[in-house]
Amino acid sequence: MSADDPTRIRSLAITAEDLLAALEANARRDAGAVLRVTPPFSGRMRARLHLAGAEGGYDGPPQPIHIDPEQLLDDGAPAFPSVDATEDDLRSDPDSEYTPERHRERHEQRVAEWRAAVRDRVREETTLETPDGEATVEVSVLG
Repeated sequence: MSADDPTRIRSLAITAEDLLAALEANARRDAGAVLRVTPPFSGRMRARLHLAGAEGGYDGPPQPIHIDPEQLLDDGAPAFPSVDATEDDLRSDPDSEYTPERHRERHEQRVAEWRAAVRDRVREETTLETPDGEATVEVSVLG
């Protein structure tokens, strides 16, 4: 297999921060964040945070592989907490008075809890769709 063949990838490493940042950017503002693997391809590759469409053109094949960050999570991963849901919960709490500061603090706490929970819900492997076919790869989270 040549370095142009993405099906030679066997393992993919990504930092937890890149994964969480991509998920959060997409949940908050549909940013088009992906995890990008750039050629030349080898058995072990790194996927890094990237905004799809933000790159310039490439001279030719092979093209980088873009991975939807949601693809790396198992089915039990929690959804990103919405600001509105946090506000509703705070306003309905009889033991707490709503203030913008409490709202901010409670939402920050929920996001921190979401981040911790997502770290535990990363798949051990995933399938990459490439122009040369599918490649099932191990996923390693760094940090």
